[in-house]
Amino acid sequence: MARKVTTQHKVIVTAIAWTLGILIFFPILWTFLTSFKSEADAIASPPQFLFFHWTTENYAEVQSRSNYLSHFMNSVIISFGSTLIGLIIAIPAAWAMAFSPTKRTKDVLMWMLSTKMMPPVGALIPIYLMFRNSGLLDTRIGLVIVLTLINLPIIVWMLYTYFKEIPGEILEAARMDGASLMKEIVYVLTPMAVPGIASTLLLNIILAWNEAFWTLNLTASKAAPLTAFIASYSSPEGLFYAKLSAASTMAIAPILILGWFSQKQLVRGLTFGAVK
Repeated sequence: MARKVTTQHKVIVTAIAWTLGILIFFPILWTFLTSFKSEADAIASPPQFLFFHWTTENYAEVQSRSNYLSHFMNSVIISFGSTLIGLIIAIPAAWAMAFSPTKRTKDVLMWMLSTKMMPPVGALIPIYLMFRNSGLLDTRIGLVIVLTLINLPIIVWMLYTYFKEIPGEILEAARMDGASLMKEIVYVLTPMAVPGIASTLLLNIILAWNEAFWTLNLTASKAAPLTAFIASYSSPEGLFYAKLSAASTMAIAPILILGWFSQKQLVRGLTFGAVK
């Protein structure tokens, strides 16, 4: 009887998991299919799922109208650059909070997290004015700075959680062997926390890649990433759904491929320290 209940439980959990997976993946699939439709088929009612005239004209027009490679390189530089700088800042900060905490450590962590709760539009005007006066508008450096700062609380929190799972006695042993602070972080702490650091790296690359609010408000053309590339297909004349879907597919494909190939490392990092 217990075995029968266990089997039924597994079947129910599996069915729920597959249902949720399909619901989450369906918008991506629909966008992909729409990118191969004509504009007439894209707005047809009832919607046409598979039985329509397949065409690649949307991709050809998107590539001829926009410089996809330029937007792609901007996204790569901005997302990877902001994440790497964030890690360089966050690793020492998380080390200090995890292994040398003070009475105010938890307050600092909560304050950092609370900054993510503020609507971005509340800080847009002062940041825009500072960027305008310092010549950082529509520059890669400017976006790297902004994305580093807005994602830094998440990076610090994640690394702090991972570092807390590492026994402090190991670092004490390194100090007794004469390791300096820099060597302790670089040669002892970092290698032990590689799964956590890798998952933090991947997650923040995804967050930076998908950031739209700041990229649309602080760029025009020179440093515009793929989020601005997608937005360029929304015009006062209306939405061209087929071309918009083609642009969206081209924008999300690189990060989807990265996530697919690194999913094992991401899951391993997210479960790092869950079982001692």
